[in-house]
Amino acid sequence: MACPPLSCHTSNKRQVRRGAVTHVALADIAGNRRFSQKTTPWDNHLISDFRAGACPQQVDADLCIFGAGAAGLAIAREFLGTTQQVYVIESGGMEATERNQSLYEGVSIGNPTLDPATGRLRVFGGSCSLWGGGCVPVEGMEAREWMANSGWPFSHAELQPYYLQACTFCGIDGADLAEGGFLNQPRIAPLPFDPKVLTNHTCMVSPVLPGTTYRQELEQAPNIRVLLHANLLELEANDDGSSVTAARITSLDGQTARIRARQYVLACGGIENARLLLLSDSVVPNGLGNQNDLVGRYFMDHPSGKLGTIRTDTPETLTRPYNWIPSSSDVPSHPEICLSPQAQREHRVLGARVRAFAVEEVVPSGIQALREFRAALKPHPQDESAELARRLSTRNNGEQSIFHPPPSEPLPRLALRTARGSADIVTALIRKMARRSTVASTRVDLIGFFEQAPNPDSRITLGDELDALGQRKVCVDWRLTELDHRTHRTAAALFGEELAKVCGGVFTMEPWLEGDGSQPSPLAGTAHHLGTTRMDDDPKCGVVDRHCRVHGVDNLHIAGSSVFPAAGWAFPTLTIVALAIRLAERLQSALATSAQAERAKVNA
Repeated sequence: MACPPLSCHTSNKRQVRRGAVTHVALADIAGNRRFSQKTTPWDNHLISDFRAGACPQQVDADLCIFGAGAAGLAIAREFLGTTQQVYVIESGGMEATERNQSLYEGVSIGNPTLDPATGRLRVFGGSCSLWGGGCVPVEGMEAREWMANSGWPFSHAELQPYYLQACTFCGIDGADLAEGGFLNQPRIAPLPFDPKVLTNHTCMVSPVLPGTTYRQELEQAPNIRVLLHANLLELEANDDGSSVTAARITSLDGQTARIRARQYVLACGGIENARLLLLSDSVVPNGLGNQNDLVGRYFMDHPSGKLGTIRTDTPETLTRPYNWIPSSSDVPSHPEICLSPQAQREHRVLGARVRAFAVEEVVPSGIQALREFRAALKPHPQDESAELARRLSTRNNGEQSIFHPPPSEPLPRLALRTARGSADIVTALIRKMARRSTVASTRVDLIGFFEQAPNPDSRITLGDELDALGQRKVCVDWRLTELDHRTHRTAAALFGEELAKVCGGVFTMEPWLEGDGSQPSPLAGTAHHLGTTRMDDDPKCGVVDRHCRVHGVDNLHIAGSSVFPAAGWAFPTLTIVALAIRLAERLQSALATSAQAERAKVNA
């Protein structure tokens, strides 16, 4: 695949128990799930706190994984019970703190803007400690002639067995996996659309929080050590940069160590993977794997924003089938409304999905009192971790907020207000029994979520400001192309027309969609950071090869969404885990081969 010349620019709320699953954006549930267990010294347990000072200054391992999110933990689990010694290095602790989170700070100079400190969490379990649980295979792996730099170097068929293993990791073994999606039927049948325009994709809802679900396994694995509050400063390389020789780590309190391993994996997320390669520049001036100035380029997210409003007397017709509610099967599932492949080909646009939200324009006083009363009965954690989650919420794309201020009145007064509003509550109950919304509405907002075209000028670089470790902070230059803007306009019209038709409504498009994209964009990211160490078999077009090994560095690999060469519209976690398990298989083979070679050398 030919690569175009590069620019010279440098500068859900989801409860774990089944039967109560609803979706919000990343970090919306921190107050409900806690990471309060304290860590113990290195010499006593296999999950240790680097700040305790018990870690030796020189560590040897077979495999060193940086990052204990979904990708890092998926790889580590594949080594349980093996003879290889594995070290997992995590910058955060078991609980999120502002001090650790500050290491994600940086600047944004692009359009749309994207705060690099928002939407990702520096904690054991990674950002998936707070994810919404959405799982679906990536769509759009094949090359598309109207999108430059599209296509993956392998097909769905090659990834299929790893998707099956990823379903197990994500706790959705009951999923009926098909190419590019699931065959499971949601509890409420989705609406029938013109297949030339829209399609329904079934998504599964994972109950797994990797840092919680798999912590005990790692605590008991004799061959795996997890080191918390340890930050990678640099991957040291040999004289020509063809091999990593050691990794320098430090804590915010000044502890230092070096880790020497046979194989290394960066699994720190779509932004941080690129940053760490760029920071590893003591031997290779531009950073490891960056011989073709590709590290950090092709940065993508799933841009999202309000597309318009449908006025209808029956909003439930449109919204009810797409609520995140449990299915009749053991694994919760729900449908997503997507732009059909036929429509993408016909209009030469990218993938997209839309969610419809009925807007409560006037809430009866009795219902408002009942909601405040119920909220007052629930605990409102006010610790640092809960407050951090509220600040990091990415739910700023036009969706209705799920964060509500604490009650302003005492409980007895709220109870009295609720009793006085009993007529409103009875009316709402009758509406609910009739399968209508509890509060009357005639307005449905459409929130779009889009695939982004791979763009070499959309990139991650290093800024001039330093963090608390003396490392250069990240600079995000997020840029969209004309293909992106055309996709937003076309998809909004197609979604609006088709959805208005099925509920007998009238669609009005948002004014921003009439522009050419040159003005400040109202779009926001969805914390799906992709593409900065993209995969391609040609080192002139990608940072890693099809096996996720960094081109030109024989023992360094990348795990996570930064290797995605194209974004598709799908939630990325299931594919992240599938690729991680696939990489683990490759690493096991490489380590076995090197061990055999060393034994042969000794015996010679």
